[in-house]
Amino acid sequence: MTNLQFDEKGLIPVIVQHAITREVLTLAYMNKEAYTKTVETKETWFFSRSRQELWHKGETSGHTQQVISIREDCDSDALVVEVLPNGVACHTGEETCFHKTVEKFDDTVGYNTITSLINIIEEREKEMPEGAYTTYLFEKGVDKICKKVGEESAEVIIASKNNDAEELKWEAADLIYHLLVLLQNQKVSFYDLLQVLQKRHESKTHK
Repeated sequence: MTNLQFDEKGLIPVIVQHAITREVLTLAYMNKEAYTKTVETKETWFFSRSRQELWHKGETSGHTQQVISIREDCDSDALVVEVLPNGVACHTGEETCFHKTVEKFDDTVGYNTITSLINIIEEREKEMPEGAYTTYLFEKGVDKICKKVGEESAEVIIASKNNDAEELKWEAADLIYHLLVLLQNQKVSFYDLLQVLQKRHESKTHK
């Protein structure tokens, strides 16, 4: 912390980022005490400029943030804190405080699409809305879900053998959806799956 440059009010801006999805979750501020508590507890602590007091993210809501890494910028006057959140980041109930689109210049999709789908599947299991296909799968249980994963896997293989890129695209999307439903049914986090892949990658690159 000795190199960090706090401003005249004793604060430093902090960008909180999801360690896996890379989604920017919020912008907050830390003073030296908040930084120290964050390092000690490995959970985010901030300084509220409006209340003029220290606060532990998730203390009342339960939506704590496990800290994975802390990075400083080139001038040492701003931080990026990578976290694994235990719930939403925003007080409005949104996953991120940056949920309002001001301008959009293309239709590029990315990891956020997977994140949104995971959230929808989780909601379906909790609320079980009548008529929803995901509800139907959860009602039928693991045998039905596994059967669909098997069927979609076969369809992916057939599309590949036919060298049909368009068909493969759609069948692969179906497989990913049903696999996500299976993971939710088994209470296996998709993010934990990604961590397994990351650890495998790291173990190979470090050999």
